[in-house]
Amino acid sequence: MSELFGDDFITITDEDGVEYELEVLCSVEYQGKTYLGVCSADTEEDAELEVSVLKVTMEDGEEILEAVTDEEELAAVYDLLLEDYENQEAEVDEPEES
Repeated sequence: MSELFGDDFITITDEDGVEYELEVLCSVEYQGKTYLGVCSADTEEDAELEVSVLKVTMEDGEEILEAVTDEEELAAVYDLLLEDYENQEAEVDEPEES
């Protein structure tokens, strides 16, 4: 992956017991909830990046990641994730002062 992103990797297990390793690209807050922008950890550097949005919820005292199904919520969170990405990219592109 690009140097823009850190080494934040998570492994999730779906309801069928299949495990997926994901890279967390960024996280944002929206209406008091935390959302993660993630992509497959297996994505080739030259491949087109497919970003998924997951919402962090609490269930029985444990953090659970779930897909965002509401289209308005997804659009709002996607805009925030894109803004966060652009801000990170701008920070990387800024020349360091000596």
